[in-house]
Amino acid sequence: MTLEFVLSRQDHHVVGLGVRHAFPDISDAVAAVRKGRNVVGALPFDMSDATALIEPEEFYRLDGPWSTSDELPPLPMVTVARQIPDPDVHVQRVRDVIEQVKAGVADKIVLARAIELAADSPIDPASMLSALVSRDPMGNGFLADLSPTGDSGGHIVGSSPELLVRKRGNIVSCHPFAGTAARSTDPDEEARISAALAASAKDQAEHRFVVDEIRAALEPYCETLDVPESPQLSSTPQLWHLSTPIVGTLADPATTALDLALALHPTAAVAGVPRAAAMAAIANIEGSRGFYAGAVGWTDGSGDGEWMVTIRCIELSADGLTGTATAGGGIVADSDPDAELDETTAKFRTVLSAFEP
Repeated sequence: MTLEFVLSRQDHHVVGLGVRHAFPDISDAVAAVRKGRNVVGALPFDMSDATALIEPEEFYRLDGPWSTSDELPPLPMVTVARQIPDPDVHVQRVRDVIEQVKAGVADKIVLARAIELAADSPIDPASMLSALVSRDPMGNGFLADLSPTGDSGGHIVGSSPELLVRKRGNIVSCHPFAGTAARSTDPDEEARISAALAASAKDQAEHRFVVDEIRAALEPYCETLDVPESPQLSSTPQLWHLSTPIVGTLADPATTALDLALALHPTAAVAGVPRAAAMAAIANIEGSRGFYAGAVGWTDGSGDGEWMVTIRCIELSADGLTGTATAGGGIVADSDPDAELDETTAKFRTVLSAFEP
């Protein structure tokens, strides 16, 4: 039976094997969960596109991060075949978006760019997942088959630090990330970078947009909602982030994790504010994002589940010989175009680190 889905966290992981039913239409997946069926997979950035959601033949949740006793093929050597767009074009796009923000088109627009990797032999999705999970101190990782039936097609694999939503009984939690700085191996420089990020008015404002949007989306579903006034510092091996843990009590425990994911997605962390204006700008500038900046996760037959924001990831072709990694950053009125380029470069390091010896 094939491995269709994995979501790995520090204290647990969920696995889906085989395909009992596929749900390219999101309404069918929502209905299936409400009938007590398990649903796993990936949501696209633009929900007008088809989903990659399935009911697996086997579904299980185990303690600890994901690992496997199977012998996996080694990851191949990869090269950056092209950048989409070229770095100087991305910098100009950022300049143009800054002018749009200043003109009142939106308060924030998240702009992304991609790198296409070429491999000298097929990239095995499970090997990629294993490399990412083993390198992440929190054990974060995900794998989802993107084909409508699960029989063929590409995969998306990554190590996202950002919780879109978790639902356990009547408790809902989110942990949005927005505001980023690359880490350093020098302890003094590390301290300077983290302090500067915490004090950055630009990053604090960008983060507040995200938190306010999540609050507005969750309030209709919650009896209580605890939203800290100020963000905290969180880190991955490559990056510092501003983040805010949000916890609420649902008014109706029958609300499912998939319901909540759809209410929240896409957040201002990956789209912008206002959402409609930001997404229109993204579509005009970038075209389709596919599953990057979507959501990946699971909801079981009880309605509990967990969905992560689909970042720090690579979308692998069906033959595994190429993969596209995408990274973005939130553009506001006082963004610096060169710094935004550097931020996306730093975010690519998560995926590229998997191919290091």
